[in-house]
Amino acid sequence: MRTGRAVTLSPMSDRQTAPEIVEESRLTVALIAVASVAWTAAMLWSARASITSRADAAMEVTSTAYALPGAVSAVLVAGAAVALLVLTLVSGRRPLGPTVRFAVATGSGLLVGLAAAIPIFTINTLGTIYAAVGGTLAAAATIGGALAGLRIPRVVAAVAAASVGVFLIGFVLNLFQEPVLDAFGAGDTESSANAAQWFSYSQAALSGLAAGIISYLLLRRAGEGVRWPMYALAGAGPGLLLVIGELLSRTAGAEVLELAGKVSELEKTVQELLSTARLNNALIVVFAGALTAIVAVGRTLGPAADSAEPEAAKPQAAKPQAAKPQAAKPEAAKPEAAKPEAEEEPQSSSSSSETAYHSNS
Repeated sequence: MRTGRAVTLSPMSDRQTAPEIVEESRLTVALIAVASVAWTAAMLWSARASITSRADAAMEVTSTAYALPGAVSAVLVAGAAVALLVLTLVSGRRPLGPTVRFAVATGSGLLVGLAAAIPIFTINTLGTIYAAVGGTLAAAATIGGALAGLRIPRVVAAVAAASVGVFLIGFVLNLFQEPVLDAFGAGDTESSANAAQWFSYSQAALSGLAAGIISYLLLRRAGEGVRWPMYALAGAGPGLLLVIGELLSRTAGAEVLELAGKVSELEKTVQELLSTARLNNALIVVFAGALTAIVAVGRTLGPAADSAEPEAAKPQAAKPQAAKPQAAKPEAAKPEAAKPEAEEEPQSSSSSSETAYHSNS
């Protein structure tokens, strides 16, 4: 009975020693955090400058509505990147459990959100619209921090880095928007609308391509420890963050969008069109990023499987060589087959002598 109890206790002790989480390198996470925070600071500064430069209250509302989605997406990524950096630094000293890890990450994201809400909230502390924007930014950063608390730090780092790449591609394309629209045939009202639509789709496709490549390159550094579904998740991650940011803008920032829609019917229509376009572009980034990452992983897995097949078939091809000594046995039997020839020689000589004797007779 004592032996049986010892056997049943050993697997339980093995389960208690769960494998540790493999964190991303501190330098990589620090660079991603710095880049995301810098981008967020630029977006908040641009939004504040655009809002405060308007003399009319109605224009302030519309400017706030235009700046809200971009700021929310940037703060969402910054919250995830900063929380991941905090986890990487703390985990280097001692391992964290799942609950503590999630709490630290969520708290770090909340602090980033509060810091991001200050530049917008201080525009007018008496206005409810800026309080709503500040609350939306704080919620976005908190959600980003909570996502960083998942036990897949390498995937979170790849998603954050790819998101920064998506932001930069959108910024560069917007700098050259006019020549690109002219290349798409912008002219009158109808052709300009079609050119703008093609420009939006092209930007989303290029963003998804960049997201898949960047996430693949970062995860490839981990070696064979990352399975291909994680590559697909990392490639689709920037698009998923854009979807989350758009949903937050429609829900938590609904008051801002409603006030902007009340300015005029034209402004309401523009806000609805922009919201639909942002959601469609985010979905394109999701599918394009996931597909690009899967194709990149497939190109690396194919040649490795093909090269392993000939090596496994070599021992089987060497087996017929070991059977050659058995095929050599009939050669040793040749002297026995030669005996009838020696016995037939006297008979042929005697028959020939008899033939000669009869012919002589």
